[in-house]
Amino acid sequence: MAKICFKVGRQTGQTIIPLVQAVDLYRVKKEAGDLFWTQHLDWFEAGAHTGWISPEAVLAAGASGTLLGHSEHQLPPRIIKRTIKRVRELDKNFQVMVCARTLGQLEKRVFLKPDFLAYEPPELIGGEVSVSQAQPGVIRKAKRICRQKGIPLVVGAGVNSAQDVLLAKKLGAAGVLVSSAVVLAKNPEKKLKEIVRV
Repeated sequence: MAKICFKVGRQTGQTIIPLVQAVDLYRVKKEAGDLFWTQHLDWFEAGAHTGWISPEAVLAAGASGTLLGHSEHQLPPRIIKRTIKRVRELDKNFQVMVCARTLGQLEKRVFLKPDFLAYEPPELIGGEVSVSQAQPGVIRKAKRICRQKGIPLVVGAGVNSAQDVLLAKKLGAAGVLVSSAVVLAKNPEKKLKEIVRV
């Protein structure tokens, strides 16, 4: 999948960042390309923290960013804040996208000052109706919330087509999160090309 993302990104001129599980980071760096993020990391320093994903290891593996607090891996705000602080101490260029499931969460998480905020309502994840179609008014409100702190908004959930991406951008999103539509497609490369054809 990472190879497909890099290939389609080169062919279309679009920035496509694969979100990679920690165990695949080194392999993706070695075999696929340079611009990839980890799906998650933890704030713990090296030491007696068995089972946690250290930021140092993620940086050494070549990732340039992370996603925090996705609907499938919720984190309390204090942990997100601590993790952002920790990665900023290690590498000021390492980027962090923080996810929110609701506008209420988004309003609180904007104060954590991530590089990107993602609005992704869980009830639409993996579905066939995109967030931009189902909740255009909510995306406009989310954009206003993010604009207060100058943080780009990314939206996700149910993104299946180039029209979904165009509508999201028209509503003020800087980008989209896409997973199921591409990963589960019979031809992931063809589907990704269709979605980024904007």
